[in-house]
Amino acid sequence: MVKKDKVIVITGASSGIGEATAKLLAEQGNKVVLGARRKENLERITSDIKTSGGEAVFQITDVTKHDDVEALAKLALDEFKQIDVWINNAGLMPHSTFDKLKVNEWDQMVDVNIKGVLYGIAAALPAMRQRKTGHFINLSSVAGHQTHPGGGVYSGTKYAVRAISEALRQEEAAAKSNIRVTIISPGAIATELPNTITDEDLKGGIDQLYDSVAISPDRVAETILFAINAPEDTTMNEILLRPTIQQP
Repeated sequence: MVKKDKVIVITGASSGIGEATAKLLAEQGNKVVLGARRKENLERITSDIKTSGGEAVFQITDVTKHDDVEALAKLALDEFKQIDVWINNAGLMPHSTFDKLKVNEWDQMVDVNIKGVLYGIAAALPAMRQRKTGHFINLSSVAGHQTHPGGGVYSGTKYAVRAISEALRQEEAAAKSNIRVTIISPGAIATELPNTITDEDLKGGIDQLYDSVAISPDRVAETILFAINAPEDTTMNEILLRPTIQQP
């Protein structure tokens, strides 16, 4: 039986996978707590959910700031008294070859893609441990399974998400905390991620790939829902999904 009425926190919730997931989970009867940097988008999505009869609140959140992520967790606890699921979805994908020396972009990816996940874990883990139940869903990528020229730093951050997630899973299994950990590794999804690419030598090819094969973020949202709704004695450790016609 599908369990509803969970309190679910989503970072990177202002568009793409985060928006699709928020709307689907709210439609299923869950309470969603949305974090992202773009206030107008958060207001629109929250309004859409409420108009459809769902429950949603939001907090402007920069996942590179520990205090912001802690405040997002506090909002969930203040409003709904618990955190059942925390989805670390915020991410950046500014591909470039190393010789371009786009060090600022490397720093941004490390801060958002790795530190953002760690801050999310730090914000939610104490409350989950206290209740002896919870679920972390961390967004990696197919790039966390294989890399290519121009994707070295991005892949590195997504490999890191997988390593962090698996260590957390093992620790919580040993602690018998009933906290589940799931890694979702999508392929080409029709989101804003390619817009962060500034290396003109790479951008055209990646845009062409996405234009030709990318699938709706709804597919990832449905996968997340599937993982959440698995029986609580079972963890979907990792799910890798691609468009059917995507080769790499």
